[in-house]
Amino acid sequence: MVIINFISYILVLLGAVNWGLYGIWNFNLVGWIFMGPRSVGSIIVYIVIAVAALWLIISPIITGRGLLLTMHRGEHAEN
Repeated sequence: MVIINFISYILVLLGAVNWGLYGIWNFNLVGWIFMGPRSVGSIIVYIVIAVAALWLIISPIITGRGLLLTMHRGEHAEN
């Protein structure tokens, strides 16, 4: 669960940086990397970032423990 949360945070931060660049300088980083905002690569990245954001919203509800980012002593990683 820790690894999934960590990856989700990185993806959501990537999406936030992309939105910031687009809002400030009208530059779409994902669209630039994949040669267009509606290319297959861009759409896949947008979907993966959206799923990561949904996971960060839903995971505290599923686990009932809040968001798990660090492991406590004696606790094993849940994959």
